[in-house]
Amino acid sequence: MNQEADIGKMYDRKILLRPGCSLLIIEARFYEDISNELAKGACAELDARNVSYTRVEVPGALEIPQVLSAAVAQGLIPRSADNARYCGVVVLGCVVRGETSHYDIVCNNANHWIMEIAINNSIPLGNGILTVDTREQAMERARGGRKGKGADAVRACLRLIELNREFEELSA
Repeated sequence: MNQEADIGKMYDRKILLRPGCSLLIIEARFYEDISNELAKGACAELDARNVSYTRVEVPGALEIPQVLSAAVAQGLIPRSADNARYCGVVVLGCVVRGETSHYDIVCNNANHWIMEIAINNSIPLGNGILTVDTREQAMERARGGRKGKGADAVRACLRLIELNREFEELSA
């Protein structure tokens, strides 16, 4: 089998981050109970995989892109930065639909800028920001430890790190 055919088929391989590198978790804490559940799942997944991480809290989803941008500006990410400390980022939070258009503004802007920063800087990013109609829907998605959406975001980030490594090996 050639190398191209192998890309994306090694999903169960153990992720090994380069020495001194960990994941950055940026948590929007507007709905604290939901955020706690998302973080519990994310941390459980990282601990099970023996991956180190740093948690940073922000008030809400709109602040996440600002912190991500600041980490890039300081050279903490991406890997190509001289003092890169983080190999990837996991963002966690929740936006619950209300009676005004504020929900749409928060969802659209937070997600747009998060993805723009990640794509423009080749940052592996797992997005665990819930966008729901009710707090009950949010709790259903957030709960579950390693089966919840916080853990899903971690797995997505780790998979992107793995694919980046595979692409680097192909280009070497």
